[in-house]
Amino acid sequence: MPKPAARLTQLPPYPLAHIPQKKRELAARGVDVIDLGAGDADLAPPPAAIEALAAAAREPAMSRYGFGLGYVPFREAVSTHMQRRFGHAFDPISELVPLIGSKEGLAHIAFAYAGPGDTTIVPDPGYNAYRGGTLLAGAQAYTYPITPRTDFLVELDEIPRGVLSRAKILYLNYPNNPTSAIAPLSYLERVVRQCRERGILLVYDNAYAEMTFDGYVAPSIFDVPGAREVAIEFHSVSKTFNMTGWRCGWACGDAKLLAPLAKVKSFTDTGQFMPIQRAAMAALDTMPSWLPGNLQVFRARRDAAVSAFADAGLSVTTPVATMYLWIPLPAGLASDPFSGALLEKGVVVLPGASLGAGGEGFVRASFITSPARIGEAAARAKGVLQAMTARA
Repeated sequence: MPKPAARLTQLPPYPLAHIPQKKRELAARGVDVIDLGAGDADLAPPPAAIEALAAAAREPAMSRYGFGLGYVPFREAVSTHMQRRFGHAFDPISELVPLIGSKEGLAHIAFAYAGPGDTTIVPDPGYNAYRGGTLLAGAQAYTYPITPRTDFLVELDEIPRGVLSRAKILYLNYPNNPTSAIAPLSYLERVVRQCRERGILLVYDNAYAEMTFDGYVAPSIFDVPGAREVAIEFHSVSKTFNMTGWRCGWACGDAKLLAPLAKVKSFTDTGQFMPIQRAAMAALDTMPSWLPGNLQVFRARRDAAVSAFADAGLSVTTPVATMYLWIPLPAGLASDPFSGALLEKGVVVLPGASLGAGGEGFVRASFITSPARIGEAAARAKGVLQAMTARA
């Protein structure tokens, strides 16, 4: 029997891969399941996006290959959005790459820039696509623990010089998944300078740029002078518009930096379904009027989650961005046993260790459902916490 490639043995288990089957098993046993695991809200996309998808799907020409060029009006809509939202102009043809969700682009960028003997710098805990793309490209991932000590920021000055000399890519993600941390512009300026000095590609994952609260406005990496020389920024409609399953996003940056990614994609896909690109256009167009109401719902859910988990005896910091609580567990309580015990009670949260060793001692809870359901989940967490600490 043929054996899979050795590189697969280096891949850690994907943190959410087993959850759908486990939920089926629990439901079959009559357990009421509350899923706070994925960043996957139970809310509807903008009506305009649904209507645009339906109309475009009826057009035979829209069912043909989009190839790497994709649906050109989508590129133009993204260019308009980046100018309107961040004040940065990008040529829609040469300085944008449509993606089948930002995840695939974040993984494929390693194929374009890293290989055997190279290193990427990955935040730990962090989105598994960074490490997965690196390992599948044959490169090595250097994981930097992001902790409260550094405000969950990656500090390049603390990374060994030998690693920096081999580093081809630095992955950064602020607002951050899973910690909900944000990065000051002064920090981003320092990182851009260091990447320019060392010739490191800065891959800036900005998927949560619009999931912000309490007056916080997330920046673009291109707010930093000189960033276009070293950075590619990734965006997605998934979180902003409750369109996670639609899989549509983009990368933007200097044409020369983007060209290798576009070449990789020309061999791995033939473009996202064009009606979905048209639907994403409609979502972007309606964003100024639709997004505030959606964020109001998330803000109420955030506040309910913070209150409920605090009442459960867990110390919670109120995030100003993303859809996650990064919850520290009591000293001595590991994330896997706690999450496993809570799962048996029908509540899905993500153990911090599943996102990297640096996440041990934390769990991630997504405020993606109603305040009432979040409150019930926290009540069950309280029972599990009391039972486990009583046995300790």
